[in-house]
Amino acid sequence: MRDDGLWTIDELSAGVAEALAAGYPGQTNGRVREVPDRRTIRWYTTIGLLDRPAGMHGRTALYGRRHLLQIVAIKRLQADGLTLAEVQERLLGAPEATLTEIARVPEKVPAREKFWAARPAAPKKAVVVPGIRLGANVTVLLGAANHVPDDEELAVIEAAAAPLLDTLRRLGLDPSADREG
Repeated sequence: MRDDGLWTIDELSAGVAEALAAGYPGQTNGRVREVPDRRTIRWYTTIGLLDRPAGMHGRTALYGRRHLLQIVAIKRLQADGLTLAEVQERLLGAPEATLTEIARVPEKVPAREKFWAARPAAPKKAVVVPGIRLGANVTVLLGAANHVPDDEELAVIEAAAAPLLDTLRRLGLDPSADREG
């Protein structure tokens, strides 16, 4: 959540999911989403079921707690078996107290941490993995090897890999086989 108490549409959807996490029986109708996606949230706004965004940040719509209450109330009423038309009838112009009563949202929905605000994990140390090229398009990686194979070991591996290479050619999975001829 932003410092000003507003959410982006993705943060709003995540907040709805968190608010519904407790005491929500889920949807009985297979055609109704458990948590609305962006498209559904925009559609709710278009049909007047959800208030217009509280503000804009550039081209990004911002939503507040009332929007969260509206969507959670919609989902709870749908879970009770009401059609969207019945939900719309019941919620259109509803005061915040009514929305709060129907939605049963905790007073404080945890803020969502923005992915770009989190400190990235420390990069893992690069690991060199030896590989053996068996053909132009076939390489065997030896991720658990504790040494690079010597010439004698390579000859043994190439001999053992011959049936695998034949199978790959037969199956058309080694396109370079036609050119190697």
